[in-house]
Amino acid sequence: MTVIAARIYREGRLLAEIDPCKAIPPLEKPADLLWIGLYDPTDRELKAIQQHLGLHELAVEDALDPRHLPKMESYGDHLFVVARTMHLEGAEGQARIGYGNTAIFVGRQFIVTVRHGSERVHSPVRKQLEATPWLLRQGSDYVLHAILDFIVDGYFEVIDAVEEQVLAMEDRSLDSFLDRAGTARLFTLRRDLFRLTRILGPMEDLAGRFVNIDLPQIDHEIDPYFRDLVDHVRRVNYRVAGLRDTLTSVIETSGLLEVQRQGAITRQLAAWAAILAVPTAIAGIYGMNFDIMPELRWKYGYFVVVGVMAIICGTLFYRFKRSGWL
Repeated sequence: MTVIAARIYREGRLLAEIDPCKAIPPLEKPADLLWIGLYDPTDRELKAIQQHLGLHELAVEDALDPRHLPKMESYGDHLFVVARTMHLEGAEGQARIGYGNTAIFVGRQFIVTVRHGSERVHSPVRKQLEATPWLLRQGSDYVLHAILDFIVDGYFEVIDAVEEQVLAMEDRSLDSFLDRAGTARLFTLRRDLFRLTRILGPMEDLAGRFVNIDLPQIDHEIDPYFRDLVDHVRRVNYRVAGLRDTLTSVIETSGLLEVQRQGAITRQLAAWAAILAVPTAIAGIYGMNFDIMPELRWKYGYFVVVGVMAIICGTLFYRFKRSGWL
């Protein structure tokens, strides 16, 4: 287990650093707050903390599984929350959306975070709250909001990067036809956004429950902060829906441009076929083995026939060119 930090705060100020693998000292005053941050703990290590804090065994089991969708469960005197984090994986311009998992145990005097596969450490949140003790003094429910808000802010960073890729692909599809690699990238992005929607839906429901449900672990003074969190998740959801619509329009536009290109090629082939049909027909007539064909013995027959073919073909070429078929 990687213990990122384990600290006790009193009145919003750091009181002591502790080792959660050993005995956790009792919290002497109601304003004391225990904040433990863990990264990929083992079953035995997390259960050691479970015994100290009285965490529910079902919540501990879920915290060890990184595949859960966002959710919230109340277990007596403490709350269990699961949130999904996201980040970009791969080279710039070809990056895909990767996901992590953060499980959070919240009691009146403690908060424990368990991260799996998440590249966004909570150190910035901790430093910010330690620098503003009047906010940290509000308790574990405010810390919970700060962590969830930090996770959702990470969504905006990912969406901004994906949006740049989508807009670049939209411009490229208008300037030139998408090749196989571009088309594959387009459908990969679209699939990633659909996956993201399946996560944002439960995340929005999770944020809304803090506002709509009376929870003993959450003070009503924190409700405005959670309403702001709901608004942030909705904004992400709207942007993702807009990006999906943009990708759909890119697919449709690319299809229309391809149909237009094929139509232009078809018209060109039809025009050249019509032009070449004239000399082919005349040559076919004079290629027949009939004896009674006066033009065969005419002195200027060859030049007249070739001239007629050239005039007809030239006229057809001019007409097709003028109509945009060539």
